Amino acid sequence: MNYFPIFINLKSKNVLVIGGGEVAFNKIKLLLRSGAIINVISKKLCKDIQFLLNQKKINLLSNVFNVIYLKKIFLVISATNDIELNEYLFKICNERCLLLNVVDDTLKCSFIFPSIINRSPIILALSSGGTAPVLLRLLREKIEAILPMRLGDVATIAGKWRNVVKKHFSSLLERRRFWEKLFQGLFFEKILHGNKKQAISILKENMVKNNISKNIGEIILVGAGPGDSGLLTLRGLQILQQADVILYDALVSQDVLDLVRRDAKLIYVGKRAGFKSINQKEIIRLLIKLAQKGNKVIRLKGGDPFIFGRGGEELEAAKNAGVSFQVVPGITSAIGISAYSGIPLTHRKYAQGVIFITGHQCPNNFTNNWSLLCDSSYTLVIYMGVLKVVEISKKLISYGRLKSTPIAIIENGTTSDQKVFISSLEEIEKIIKLPMTPSLLIVGNVVNLHKKLSWFQIK
Repeated sequence: MNYFPIFINLKSKNVLVIGGGEVAFNKIKLLLRSGAIINVISKKLCKDIQFLLNQKKINLLSNVFNVIYLKKIFLVISATNDIELNEYLFKICNERCLLLNVVDDTLKCSFIFPSIINRSPIILALSSGGTAPVLLRLLREKIEAILPMRLGDVATIAGKWRNVVKKHFSSLLERRRFWEKLFQGLFFEKILHGNKKQAISILKENMVKNNISKNIGEIILVGAGPGDSGLLTLRGLQILQQADVILYDALVSQDVLDLVRRDAKLIYVGKRAGFKSINQKEIIRLLIKLAQKGNKVIRLKGGDPFIFGRGGEELEAAKNAGVSFQVVPGITSAIGISAYSGIPLTHRKYAQGVIFITGHQCPNNFTNNWSLLCDSSYTLVIYMGVLKVVEISKKLISYGRLKSTPIAIIENGTTSDQKVFISSLEEIEKIIKLPMTPSLLIVGNVVNLHKKLSWFQIK
């Protein structure tokens, strides 16, 4: 360990910054958030530092460094290219036991600035000891993506109630279990959604009931996106890290499943045409049963749960059973796959609107409005339509769509296995080779843009 990590309280402490350029400004901006008193020495000030000086947020001591300015200074930052001055500062600060940071020169630093993730009062600091700053930035991005923005609010509220809880539960073990249940349950979720009053009510209720072992189950619908794990939403990723049980569909990619909490139980409930699978009633029964046992149950669906995902049916059942639920939207397949195949769903020259339909026959004798679907000013996106694509194409032609209307079939969209087949309504039968992997159909003149706008490089 080349650097020992510590957190320093700089509030109302004097910090000396030598230099007045952009690099110095970046350090000053960071230090101001700590409540430090910023003192600057520099011949010239950049516009941003000059603005801070005009606002009286910093002090300008001099344009030339002198040892006298080290009096009552807690730490020193040198953001200058003056090699001789940096050598002198390194020597004199060591003699006076002053903390020194010489920007971009770790050999002259008694401390370095870490990469900071701020969820005050929770602060995470990352460091590579100055060896790999780009790698550090990438790691920070990954951690930032996992940590909710309102995580600090959770810590703040818990801190305010800490003494009350301590008085209520005499045993350290009881207190630990109490907080663990709160941080893993609805208390945590309510704060993340901005419902602090409801969160505090849950905290009080748990104290009054004094029943630490009781779990409150919940069902969460999560849209997994069209396939590429990078298209999973930030909120979706956070929820997957909290799951007890996950019921997932056939369209959820392995890359997304790899992001699930390791000790979560995975249950496959996918439905694929031509294959034996669990029916919707059984899925709903299993969801409710698992939630009523106190589990946080994630219903993970490809795309978005409310776009031909039967998410509404599952939530209706949860509501009727008195089970709490929430929804995390996902990038629906039509949006993600069209983007990755270079086919814009709308275009001023080719399509004024877009219509989503499913290739499966809807219940209750519902029939499609074929006259509307055949309007060439609309792009038609068909989910689960490969098995009936020939039948659909003939129907569209019979209701007025031109035989030459282009159609795209995109297999495994947004993944490294993506394949795009282009044809026309009249010729589509020639390229269909069943069985095909999960595919999306796009019908309309916008399909002609695929060759020009295709950008996604297949490995």
